[in-house]
Amino acid sequence: MGKESQDELRDDYDFSKGTRGRYSQLSNQVRTLKIRHSDGSVTVETVKPPIQLDADVQKYFPDSEAVNKALRGLIELIPEKIMR
Repeated sequence: MGKESQDELRDDYDFSKGTRGRYSQLSNQVRTLKIRHSDGSVTVETVKPPIQLDADVQKYFPDSEAVNKALRGLIELIPEKIMR
């Protein structure tokens, strides 16, 4: 199978009634995940929704590393009494 045929959808796929972003609101909710391990144990983890930056802020902080570096710099400026 050539690359051209791999990139094309089959004719019997019909997305005309599909809804873009139908489940996107779910990503803004706190979720509880149960992870079942092969030994029978279960680990429960709570996953918080991602923090979303506005477009104007994203220009200055393109990734998590940049955001964390800036926030750590601000944390250094906060007097220790306030942090308790």
